[in-house]
Amino acid sequence: MPSSVKSAFMHNFLGNSADWYKYTILAFLVINPLILFILPSETGPTVASWCLVLEFIFTLAMALKCYPLQPGGLLVIEAMLLRLTTPDSLEHEVFQNFPVILLLMFMVAGIYFMKDLLLFIFTKILIGVRSKLVLSLLFSIVSAVLSAFLDALTVTAVIISVAVGFYTVYHKVASGKKLQHLDHNHHQDDMVVELHRSDLEQFRAFLRNLMMHAAIGTALGGVCTVVGEPQNLLIAEKVQWEFVEFFLRMAPVTMPVFVAGLLTLVVLEKTGWFGYGATLPVAVREILTEHAEIEAEKRNNKDIAALIVQAIAGIILMLGLAFHVAEVGFIGLLVIVLITAFTGIIEEHQLGKAFEEALPFTSLLVVFFGIVAVIHDQHLFTPIINAVLEMDKSVQPGMFFLANGILSMISDNVFVATVYINEVVEAYKANLITRDHLDMLAIAINTGTNLPSVATPNGQAAFLFLLTSALAPLIRLSYGRMVIMALPYTIVLTIVGYLCVSTLI
Repeated sequence: MPSSVKSAFMHNFLGNSADWYKYTILAFLVINPLILFILPSETGPTVASWCLVLEFIFTLAMALKCYPLQPGGLLVIEAMLLRLTTPDSLEHEVFQNFPVILLLMFMVAGIYFMKDLLLFIFTKILIGVRSKLVLSLLFSIVSAVLSAFLDALTVTAVIISVAVGFYTVYHKVASGKKLQHLDHNHHQDDMVVELHRSDLEQFRAFLRNLMMHAAIGTALGGVCTVVGEPQNLLIAEKVQWEFVEFFLRMAPVTMPVFVAGLLTLVVLEKTGWFGYGATLPVAVREILTEHAEIEAEKRNNKDIAALIVQAIAGIILMLGLAFHVAEVGFIGLLVIVLITAFTGIIEEHQLGKAFEEALPFTSLLVVFFGIVAVIHDQHLFTPIINAVLEMDKSVQPGMFFLANGILSMISDNVFVATVYINEVVEAYKANLITRDHLDMLAIAINTGTNLPSVATPNGQAAFLFLLTSALAPLIRLSYGRMVIMALPYTIVLTIVGYLCVSTLI
């Protein structure tokens, strides 16, 4: 217990996180205003803003030590107090990305109500496909195809839900309990039997592999179509490309990159480099098989009816997303209403559980938009943009690809794409570039913001969602580990993408 009120304040600050972490955040909050007021007015805001961006990335990197919402939120509050950005700028960024917020609020909750069906389907796949390489390719390809026509965040939410289901089933048995046991905390390893500890660690590595392959798959598929990522639609609207034209114009880059991504997967699984190659332990497979058999035996007519309802809702979900009948978030709300209405989930506390996963991340995303607002208001990327625009036109596509990729690793790829596409469209309207050159730069911007950005969790919303999900601490997937596991993909996708942009468009 704290010995004084003063020590109690320090104990309560950021809860159970390490003391060194607490002092680091406090140091950030003290250093930023000092930089702003000590340095000249011409450079102080820029230096302080860059420090703020790096400090926020630090909070993401330490996500397993402390959820980034609180320390990141304190940084954004300070940024507003120091006038590095304003509430109006934050509001602008939030409303510009409001479809993503709607998606998180309702689509992730909708997936929660489909978890029984998803676990049923993916358990069949996991048990039926014994080859780790084939299973990895299957996860990556399915994620890519779904992301091309649906949405990367939705696909990631599905895979996370499935992985948590698998983990919970095995962790229960590893803790010495029966599969039928209902009350179990899968976040604690205290009860895990020594015999199962090595299998549990291998199972975590196995799930990490599948999650990273699937996450990369969402990037490989998301870059291909107008609806794959939010910035794709923005770019298509600016240059007036329809669905088919967008796909065909991107294909000289996206198709070679897709093949290169799958070849990278094969190499990683065969060699075991960068933490890949972990196989499903025999004991875990047996337990999952037994669980599937027990679930099948006890499944009654009510359960079967619920699975049918979830399947129908899943078909409606895919059709609604594929034909874009409404915003993705609204389709998610439709799924919630349909499943809960026809499966008897009508009490408020039953509904509340579905929103527990998404709303913390939604809050974090709003804080992230606060950092983006600082980048925008302080024009942190302007020198880089201007430098690329002043280069010789023959090298501009390749340099746009690299510049967008590097900036997307740091910031929000939707924001980076917005800034760059607006700049080149203005250049076209001013007759500084031709229509053909505008098309080439649009391809470079789209592929640049989608491909190299897999390097860091803050590069893409789906990756950030995975990092801050309930699954990440269970399978020990930290920021640093995600960066390391994504590194071979980053190198391959960046090199192949750059060569294709430079030579094939």
